[in-house]
Amino acid sequence: MSEPTNPGNTSGAQPPGSAAEFPAPTEGLLVTQFLTVRDVAVSIDFYVRVFGAEVVFEENPATVKLANSWIIMNPGGGPTPDKPDIWLRAPKPTDPVSTFLNMRVADIDAFYQHAKGEGAEFVTEPIDRKAEIRCYLRDPDGYLVEIGQSTGLLEGIHADPPAGSES
Repeated sequence: MSEPTNPGNTSGAQPPGSAAEFPAPTEGLLVTQFLTVRDVAVSIDFYVRVFGAEVVFEENPATVKLANSWIIMNPGGGPTPDKPDIWLRAPKPTDPVSTFLNMRVADIDAFYQHAKGEGAEFVTEPIDRKAEIRCYLRDPDGYLVEIGQSTGLLEGIHADPPAGSES
């Protein structure tokens, strides 16, 4: 898709899809998240509906601005000169989880109701873990997304360690 234009824009504001909205720091470091997805349009739609993301680019690379960060999404593929011997693919449902998105919200109950209304599939309802109230959902490609609201952590209270972990 070509870059959108807005000939009537005289405010100086950049139109959606402009390079000015792409995550490119002028100094220091900026962290973004890259997701290998099966269907870019489906993934963009999900992050827009459920999280209120703003589309920066629809493809090559698909990029959405989400709160104070960006998610870059592209289909998988084979090695490239800068990553020889590396293949990218979306996770399979049976793959162990080695990384996940961690989103923080001010009101987890309101977010949970909104996201369920938008068709998000949650692993559980929000659970109070002492340090925070949290739940997990899966995006259309099966990526795990933690939704958390800090509660006890703000008062120095930490969660109990996971079952089976060493102290």
